[in-house]
Amino acid sequence: QVQLVESGGGSVQTGGSLRLSCTAAKDTLSSMYMGWFRQTPGKEREGVAIITPDGSTRYTDSVKGRFTLSQDNAKNTLYLEMNSLKPEDTAMYYCAADRSINFWLLLRSTEYTFWGQGTQVSVSS
Repeated sequence: QVQLVESGGGSVQTGGSLRLSCTAAKDTLSSMYMGWFRQTPGKEREGVAIITPDGSTRYTDSVKGRFTLSQDNAKNTLYLEMNSLKPEDTAMYYCAADRSINFWLLLRSTEYTFWGQGTQVSVSS
């Protein structure tokens, strides 16, 4: 079992910034695929950004150039820096992890086993 704890959500205006944090157990970041997903009511959970054990990242097209993943292995924490936020970024954001993910399915939520409880991000116009 891998426990993931998210924090950092909140409410901002269009163009604002937030940083989400996902704290995991020791050594999780270096050994697992980890990522951020988001979901709004009535919609499927969408892959936002992921990082592989070797440090490669992948972003969904709608956040490229605005969102950035980083990690602090000493703190066992994965960060998602979100800039130039838009109302369409409003969602519940979840941190996820798994030990093995098919390369072509990195942003598919159904591939991930371990999930955090989520943190709400709201962007007003």
